[in-house]
Amino acid sequence: MICDWSIGDLPGLSQPERILLETLGITTTRQLLAAAPDAATKQQLAASLGAKIQYVNKLLALADLARLAGVGCQYNGLLLHTGIISVKQLSQMPAHKIHQQLLKLHVATLQRRDLCPNLAQVQGWIKQAGAIVDS
Repeated sequence: MICDWSIGDLPGLSQPERILLETLGITTTRQLLAAAPDAATKQQLAASLGAKIQYVNKLLALADLARLAGVGCQYNGLLLHTGIISVKQLSQMPAHKIHQQLLKLHVATLQRRDLCPNLAQVQGWIKQAGAIVDS
């Protein structure tokens, strides 16, 4: 199942940025992905937001990862912080490696292991990612 979230659910998006996106007709993560399919439109979106292209790429990566039901807007930022920037990349990664990176990140930032997604969740994300990539 491919999920679509309110643009305001993306982590790190400020209220003024959300309002700007909404004035451009972008109210969901699916619309954000559709609005910038190539380098030229990414550049236009960055200019409209008064942001650097790297920021737009980050938003697009978050929106892409949020398409996965198990990841959504709850874990997409966490995956991004481990270096995973797309559903396609996630589909090709070994679950144990991702889980180790997530655990390391949780311990380093939160000093808690219990909040880390478990290996079975990560395996589910990879399976969902594979289904999207193959469709």
